[in-house]
Amino acid sequence: MCRDLTHTLRALRSQISDLTETLYELTEHLREKPDLDEAIALMEPLLDEYTGLPVQLGDTMRALARAVLAHPDIPNRTAVHALVDDLRTASWEQTDQHTLHYTLDNLRTLVRSAPSTATGS
Repeated sequence: MCRDLTHTLRALRSQISDLTETLYELTEHLREKPDLDEAIALMEPLLDEYTGLPVQLGDTMRALARAVLAHPDIPNRTAVHALVDDLRTASWEQTDQHTLHYTLDNLRTLVRSAPSTATGS
């Protein structure tokens, strides 16, 4: 493997690790009962209909499935095909969650229509 590719892969692994850490931090923040408008705004990019996590993760799992099938040195092709089928099934189930952006829109509407309450009430 050439040096540039090794460096690129190392950087990509680091970015993925940073991403999962950021998701963990977001989860912890949401557990602390933040302002609902803020919480919804934080979730918007994650649940975007076209570029959000459901679509991206589904695409990534399908890409992994293709990469596995294209690898010539994998033994036990029958087992590989079964595992690839699992990946593909999960990827489509994940992608189907792209409609969560509608849920987020509906939550936003409900939050904005709720009567205001004074702090400390």
